[in-house]
Amino acid sequence: MKLFIASDIHGSALYCKKMLDACRREGAGRILLLGDILYHGPRNDLPEGYAPKEVIGMLNPLKQELLCVRGNCDTEVDQMVLDFPIMADYCYLDLNGVTVFATHGHVFHPKHLPPLKDGDILLNGHTHVPACREIPGENGETYRYLNPGSVSIPKENSEHSYMVFEDGTFIWKNLEGEEYMTWKTDSRC
Repeated sequence: MKLFIASDIHGSALYCKKMLDACRREGAGRILLLGDILYHGPRNDLPEGYAPKEVIGMLNPLKQELLCVRGNCDTEVDQMVLDFPIMADYCYLDLNGVTVFATHGHVFHPKHLPPLKDGDILLNGHTHVPACREIPGENGETYRYLNPGSVSIPKENSEHSYMVFEDGTFIWKNLEGEEYMTWKTDSRC
């Protein structure tokens, strides 16, 4: 099954629509949203096309396809209008035998790691910057850190982007579907 991974929509109906168009193009079976769905947050400017009610209308019909974790801008008020759960701080996924700790990134991140085993993946958004790198552990173990970037407010000159996972490979793409980074779970970033 192909998994579509995105983060940081921040209430932009314009970019949510582009994200969902990309998801349809990809033919993904599930969508994993890494938080910050409706609100832009006090540190961000309003994203282009800011219309949280429209984002609600686009995502609620997809409730059976969505897996979500809570971002630092997601609240109980957001949960009241969304028909799918968004309040989990993290989830563990088994992707082809590799354990993935998926979270938003404001609590657990490369400088504050969750409990991981050698070879596990830390997957988060929050920084709005795509990433794929190794993280050395304190006892010689190695983890992988992956970040899809941001759908609506990319930072550090990155593109509006998402990731897909299929057949052991993570692929980063811009919202037009152009690939710009790839990582196979059995290789280095």
